[in-house]
Amino acid sequence: MKIAALQLCAGPRRDENLARARALIAEAAAAGAELVALPEYFCLMGWRDQDKLDIAEPPGEGPIQAMLAEAARSHGLWLVGGSLPLREGLPAAPGEPPRRARNTTLVHGPDGQRVARYDKVHLFRFDDGERRHDEAATLEPGDAPVAFTATDRRGRAWRVGLSICYDLRFPEHFRALMQPAPCDLLLVPAAFTVPTGRAHWELLLRARAVENQCYVLAPAQAGRHENGRSTWGHSLAVDPWGEVLGQLGAEGEGLLLAELSAERIAEVRRQLPALDHRRLG
Repeated sequence: MKIAALQLCAGPRRDENLARARALIAEAAAAGAELVALPEYFCLMGWRDQDKLDIAEPPGEGPIQAMLAEAARSHGLWLVGGSLPLREGLPAAPGEPPRRARNTTLVHGPDGQRVARYDKVHLFRFDDGERRHDEAATLEPGDAPVAFTATDRRGRAWRVGLSICYDLRFPEHFRALMQPAPCDLLLVPAAFTVPTGRAHWELLLRARAVENQCYVLAPAQAGRHENGRSTWGHSLAVDPWGEVLGQLGAEGEGLLLAELSAERIAEVRRQLPALDHRRLG
């Protein structure tokens, strides 16, 4: 199964971001991708953290979700919508945006129907004296990992586990995704900061692949955004032995293609049956 990670440098205007994402999805489809994954917040990198609340959509409504459904249907592929802000419940007051939202991955199947939803469980906080980020100021966490099954055009089923960015630092999240059956592919859409990305991005992605003996695909935000923030980029594809299959650069848009091989997964798990040797969950 051919898969694709899309790298973006999103800005503060939603509709422009959706148009760029839509163009890259079409490019991936033309290259033969059957599953395409967008990065975290592909739809907006606002001037302020609170800007995401202004475009937060109720489940099943709004232009962001409509674009994802239409793109999946028109290209006949599995589309993993990186992440977007979804709101739950009532707004803070009539006509006002919600005080907090969920950072959510939505997956649409080749018929355009939504097949999975994952709300980011681990909310990022970072302060090195110069840069400070605190997702909990605008977001509320999810409470469970989510996996779904994608069937390729030859009829093979692939189990796919979902995560978002900071989840990458919590190996127990990915261990939970390996139950009751192991995943074939783990997805990590992200908008990693430059200091944390430089130190840990590739290291952690390869570790998650090795630990779980499956493929990892990580589509990322990349470069200097209009709001002044910089993200690490380097969208990555890793195989079950931890070998890097492909990587994009630190700046701007891009398309990374990789191929899933059931034989490679089986080979790694047969030679070193670590998943069968677990004793602590």
